[in-house]
Amino acid sequence: MVTVKVLLVDDDALVRAGLRIILSSAEDLEVVGEADDGLRALAAVREHRPDVVLMDIRMAQMDGITATTALRRLDAPPQVIVLTTFQADEQVMGALRAGASGFLVKDTPPAEIINAVRLVAAGDAIISPSVTRTLLSHFGDAQAAERRRAAGQRLAELTDREREVAAAIGSGASNAEVAASLFMSEATVKAHVSRLFTKLDVASRVQIAILVHDADPS
Repeated sequence: MVTVKVLLVDDDALVRAGLRIILSSAEDLEVVGEADDGLRALAAVREHRPDVVLMDIRMAQMDGITATTALRRLDAPPQVIVLTTFQADEQVMGALRAGASGFLVKDTPPAEIINAVRLVAAGDAIISPSVTRTLLSHFGDAQAAERRRAAGQRLAELTDREREVAAAIGSGASNAEVAASLFMSEATVKAHVSRLFTKLDVASRVQIAILVHDADPS
């Protein structure tokens, strides 16, 4: 059995304690460390090499968005799930753009938290494109037109097949669903996804979905 190593980052000790209890109930998950602020999270990641980081957004010295951006620049970055108290939150969108694989509200049921960690560790996203669209539309700004132009340019560099895979990911399809809809093997889909990460310079499936939406927000 492969054990997923998890780091907890939150400035509330009670929240960290609760998460530790929840995650420790799963045999395949191991909490390897904790940090109470984004700056200390960077040091903890270097020390413990977690697979997944549960990251609070609002912290005093270094917030979760800044910390997520810094973590994604590491040679072997962990997957990041941001923790928030609100679903429609501009900072959630900032964290997803920074490379987080998804977000959880802090009152998420324990079983769903465990499942989310497993999914992200396996390379999946834990935010549906419908939620992404809601966040994007809710926090639309004057830079939307520029983002649309830039996203269109980046997607134009893909092959037709890569664009089909990107669009499927943008619709929320899993690798198995992409394979079935495009008549490909899952191994081929995974290879395409890896190339998309490189070509589009993104860190997660969520960022692919954001790019697809930015290019065609309709």
